[in-house]
Amino acid sequence: MLHPEISGNKWRKLKYVLRHALSEDARGLLTFGGAYSNHLHALAAAGRQLELATAGIVRGEADSINNPTLSDASAWGMALEFVDRRQYRLRHTQAYLTQLAYRYPGYHIVPEGGSCPLALPGVAELWQELPPSDELILPVASGGTLAGLLSARPAGTRLRGYAVLKGKGWLAETVHQLYPPADGDSGWQLRLDHHGGGYAKCSAADRIAIAQLSGELRVPLEPVYSGKALLGLFRDIAAGCYTPGSRLIFLHTGGLQGARSG
Repeated sequence: MLHPEISGNKWRKLKYVLRHALSEDARGLLTFGGAYSNHLHALAAAGRQLELATAGIVRGEADSINNPTLSDASAWGMALEFVDRRQYRLRHTQAYLTQLAYRYPGYHIVPEGGSCPLALPGVAELWQELPPSDELILPVASGGTLAGLLSARPAGTRLRGYAVLKGKGWLAETVHQLYPPADGDSGWQLRLDHHGGGYAKCSAADRIAIAQLSGELRVPLEPVYSGKALLGLFRDIAAGCYTPGSRLIFLHTGGLQGARSG
């Protein structure tokens, strides 16, 4: 509903990142993602509309270049460079970023998932559109959406993030780096047991359950982010993890193009 191609939290996370890049007269945008990355897809679409060159460092094999996500990105002008997992892990290191800056002069480098300090104010604006609630529930991957919501969290609302990847031991720290918590801040929690085996992994049984949820609720879902998190929420409700009578809001973060992954 926000945008046909730059959907959900990606539109919000990129809003001020793109404004900054334009104000700096950047020659292009360079970022990182997996072969079915909503972020790569959204950034490529934004680059096309803003007439900015785009480049994506893709974790995976080059034979995935014809999948629906990367086909769109390539058609929209994004230059794709495939790297193995070892090299992809270097994306946070200064030496590797310096190398990329040399190879792509004048490009603004955007972290994986768009999760950076400039993403937070765009995400925080979401609170203006939400009714009061006891808890806001959302899927979590790179942590930027959760950090942005925490930065403007109403005092009476808790946040509960459902990790859609194996985030134990590092995901909370990533959120803390983006938005350092106040002393004694207990207004949020990560649920780490509903990732289904890892990022973009989903069993056949869970895919069926997500499809059933989608039909019953009449809400389109995909099995990577919102579908996996919503399934986890319903399982936690059944297990008694939420206070009866509390008002919950589930944040659908978009990314429906990921449903094309099969």
